Amino acid sequence: MNCDRIARAYRWLEYLAFGHELERRRLRFLPEIASARRALLLGDGDGRFLARFASASDASVDYVELSAAMLELARTRAGNRAAFHPADALTYPFAPHSHDLIVTHFFLDCFNASELNMLIARVREAACPGARWLISEFRQPRWASPLLAALYLFFRVTTGLRTNRLVDHRPILRRHGFRLVAEETSRAGLLASELWELPCGSTLRRTP
Repeated sequence: MNCDRIARAYRWLEYLAFGHELERRRLRFLPEIASARRALLLGDGDGRFLARFASASDASVDYVELSAAMLELARTRAGNRAAFHPADALTYPFAPHSHDLIVTHFFLDCFNASELNMLIARVREAACPGARWLISEFRQPRWASPLLAALYLFFRVTTGLRTNRLVDHRPILRRHGFRLVAEETSRAGLLASELWELPCGSTLRRTP
């Protein structure tokens, strides 16, 4: 999806819908990732997390974002603290085994099951042994189905989002060798902060 049309209003739309809770989810495990050396931030939008991360860490950052308007906002907030790449994460040529931190905040929900599997497989190749993956994401408790349906409709109209339902990323991550090391949920299970790790020597699990 491309957020150019709503880039400047996105922050305030987020606050209107969720207050500061999405921001709290993004920052929940910031101290645990501050020692990273090279970070890959995918679809992170307007740069609010990037600015906080850059103030807490000396890591070099590759910032991949499809929306030119979001990328410009991120560049304004973080200046030269990142290498900015205007690209689609599904096709951007990641260097193999090059990053010890991957960050995706409210980004995995933009993909259908096959796209998500492709993305996670590509990110796994970009991750070095022992890499961590910081994720903030929606979950789907039964009570939240109408809310999530409304959110998907909004983003389909405003950004051209192609998928219309939330895919659970957790079994796909496990299949590709990542393990969950910490998590926290809020808003009655609707929102989650997760920290995953790619153990040294992990292998892809083949499904029958």
